[in-house]
Amino acid sequence: MATFQIPLPDKNRKSPTRAGIACLLAVVVLAAGCSSRSLTPAPVEDRGTGGSRAPVTAVDPGVKQPPGFENAGKPGYYTVKPGDTLIRIGLDTGQNWRDVVRWNNLENPNLIEVGQVLRVVPPTSESSLVVTRPVTSGVATANTGTTAPVQAASAARPASSPASSQTASASEDDLAFIWPAQGTLVAGFDEVKNKGFDISGKAGDPILASADGRVVYAGAGLRGYGNLIILKHNNTFLTAYAHNQTLLVKEDQTVRKGQKIAEMGNSDADRVKLHFEVRRQGKPVDPAKYLPAK
Repeated sequence: MATFQIPLPDKNRKSPTRAGIACLLAVVVLAAGCSSRSLTPAPVEDRGTGGSRAPVTAVDPGVKQPPGFENAGKPGYYTVKPGDTLIRIGLDTGQNWRDVVRWNNLENPNLIEVGQVLRVVPPTSESSLVVTRPVTSGVATANTGTTAPVQAASAARPASSPASSQTASASEDDLAFIWPAQGTLVAGFDEVKNKGFDISGKAGDPILASADGRVVYAGAGLRGYGNLIILKHNNTFLTAYAHNQTLLVKEDQTVRKGQKIAEMGNSDADRVKLHFEVRRQGKPVDPAKYLPAK
């Protein structure tokens, strides 16, 4: 075994200066750093797209989604907006609000939420069926939360043949509307400010059905319209009659062109008048395009 001898200090040797000691220490530290760097490489962090970053999900599974959200944006579906009611949705989509209740299996028509997605076209199984509904007593509103029973068309009239169905489809746009009131036109159609005609008159003046149809709404549940009647004439057209003093028809009742359905009034309006709308597939259109010239 090798032995080492520690040299004794030489009394005649001069002590190192502070500068020399500092220089010696610097050399030792640099050498130690070089040796350690060659033995232990620094860890490498992967910053690419395939690193340990958590994936981003489109839907947070911890957040409850509104009913039907998976159908948002699909044809035949409607996303509920703030302030919507089923009556408003039915008017804007050209459908009977009761049908919307049934197509979506809604237990309470008053409980719809913003963001909820509703079916507003008949399911495929119903699209080829012709149905009628019996006349019910009283004026039904959305607050009832009930739906009218459905009867087969054969119980009310013979089933339509394919030829007659094609004729009906071809004449969807050929309805001969009449003026619903005899007063003066005080406000014309405007897509933004006035979605129909305003016709003046006296309280109690007759309001007439503009064409054959069925009553899909009769009540005061739509803000800004007062006592309102909505008639559905076919799969294309609805007409609306607002601000009435008295309603003379009930939901699901069939009416004929020229039949008196209401009396003019000023409910939810600044004056006695009829506000009359023609809606094609739910969209307001200029009644002047469909009414005869006065």
